[in-house]
Amino acid sequence: MTTQPKAYQGDYQGEAAVWLQAGPYEAAVLPGVGANLIALRETEKGYKILREPEAGEMEAFKANPGVHGIPVLFPPNRYVDGKFPWNGRTYEFPVNEPATGNHLHGFLHTIPWTVEKFGSDETESWVVLNQKVSEGHSVHRYLPHEFTIRLRYTLGESGLLQHVSVHNDGEELLPCLLAFHTAINAPFAPESTPDDVTFFATIGQRWELNERMLPTGRFQELTPEEEQLKKGGVSPYFAAMDNHYTAAAQNGRNRMELRDHKEGVTLVYDVGTSYKQWMIWNNEASRKFFCPEPQVNLVNAPSVDLPAEEIGLFALEPGAVWEETSRLYLIRK
Repeated sequence: MTTQPKAYQGDYQGEAAVWLQAGPYEAAVLPGVGANLIALRETEKGYKILREPEAGEMEAFKANPGVHGIPVLFPPNRYVDGKFPWNGRTYEFPVNEPATGNHLHGFLHTIPWTVEKFGSDETESWVVLNQKVSEGHSVHRYLPHEFTIRLRYTLGESGLLQHVSVHNDGEELLPCLLAFHTAINAPFAPESTPDDVTFFATIGQRWELNERMLPTGRFQELTPEEEQLKKGGVSPYFAAMDNHYTAAAQNGRNRMELRDHKEGVTLVYDVGTSYKQWMIWNNEASRKFFCPEPQVNLVNAPSVDLPAEEIGLFALEPGAVWEETSRLYLIRK
């Protein structure tokens, strides 16, 4: 059974949400909590694809909204001592990870976003949200630039399409560093177990990280399980993972696939080739969820002495726009 496309304002566990329905899918985004796409479900089978807060967890989620749904990280991951050298200056970010003494995950996943529009037609439903940063904005004190980040989520028979764009509205070069801390339920089917699922990802080489979880600029040898990961057929919980990899597209596509062998269905997360890095984190091999995180740039990129193109460190000129798309969908194969 498929659902007539619909987009409407509603409620998600007491939080204002925009709901999308189309085909066999439904989704919910929370404008007030970082534009987090908190739910993606296949309603016919009862699949919950993204990790959602359990009953009673909403306050904890809102206090730390980084490991549910699809949080927007800008700039993503860690920056040593909160230092962000850029274009002859050094910006100071708050040190918000005491264990490492670093800044972690940027500024946009915890603050309210503006809903530009939402709607539906005969085949799709959609919502567009933005974050417009200029003087007086809470982010501007740390990133003193004028820019707009826009997110469009479109739901249809082919799953969820995410379109993200960064617009440089100012007169200086803008650092364009972005990732999504996507939290995938594994398994996502209610009757499956962690032993029923395996995954594949288009990883390349593994970056060596030091004791502060910052890249040394060197690579580490992949384990046999990581080599298998590039081919498919390994558990998301083969080891505790908080690993950083280069992205290496296969057949023109940069993606993660999670196969549920019991259900005979595969979740595809196709993230686009502008994402030059992956983070893969599985919460100490929790056997509940993991985060395959598409990332434009290397962790701590502005402080790493490697070629900018290699580490995904690039600038937008005044008036320039960067954009990329990703898609989450299910196929039987």
